[in-house]
Amino acid sequence: MTTFRRLGPAGAEIPAIEMDGRIYDLRALTDDIDGPFLAAGGIARARDAVSGGELPELAGADALRVGAPIARPAAIICIGQNYAAHAAESGGAPPRSPIVFFKHPSSMVGPNDPIALPRGSSKVDWEVELGVVIGSHASYLDTVVDGLAAVAGYVVSHDVSEREWQLHHSGGQWSMGKSAPTFAPVGPWLVPADEVDPRALRLWSTVNGEPRQDSTTADMIFSVGTLVRHLSRYMALEPGDLINTGTPEGVALSGRFPYLAAGDVVELGVEGLGQQRSVINEG
Repeated sequence: MTTFRRLGPAGAEIPAIEMDGRIYDLRALTDDIDGPFLAAGGIARARDAVSGGELPELAGADALRVGAPIARPAAIICIGQNYAAHAAESGGAPPRSPIVFFKHPSSMVGPNDPIALPRGSSKVDWEVELGVVIGSHASYLDTVVDGLAAVAGYVVSHDVSEREWQLHHSGGQWSMGKSAPTFAPVGPWLVPADEVDPRALRLWSTVNGEPRQDSTTADMIFSVGTLVRHLSRYMALEPGDLINTGTPEGVALSGRFPYLAAGDVVELGVEGLGQQRSVINEG
């Protein structure tokens, strides 16, 4: 499996590729894993460079902080209630068309960075999601196949949510409860689309070691290709954009679990895409 990573201090991450158990420095090819890199065939070029012996290994890679595997995107587009069981636990019927909202890109952090409770918050919740990274300009796509073809790769994405703000401060559009700093842990890796079948990946989460979510993407109401095609009818998707595809049941909003508090540890993951571990801190 090939994975793309960004390693090092926040704001100064080094782009890297892992192949055959070794991590290589990508700075000879690109300054970052971003939209221009993906749009210019960067994934294929990086694989070829490793196979051709053109890239050095990244010394001390295992000791470096793991950043989000993509640079800050222009847009983080999210889909609500895309699992029927989660829609039910949220008190609603399955949507007839995708529910769309946005997270501010400034909310994105690395997969193991702390999550800060915003000032005045009372209902901070967890949501493990399959994240889709766009690899090419996508506008007015015709088919689901076209939607899948626009995907560069997949990531683990955590759609942290403040439910009081989402439901009562947002005027019905949710984004006010989704965009606080640290509310979008992403990673640890970007896995190229040609190495992932997004149709039946297991997603899971725990809080302080206790199970919360455990489902598969087979329960998604709208598939990845369908979502990309649908969004492209209303906006031009650009390389590097991140789409969060929804979360399965098992969140605090259900009333079955307490909301997050300082000192809690949230762990979550998606099959084949790695896992995250975040400590909840006071903001």
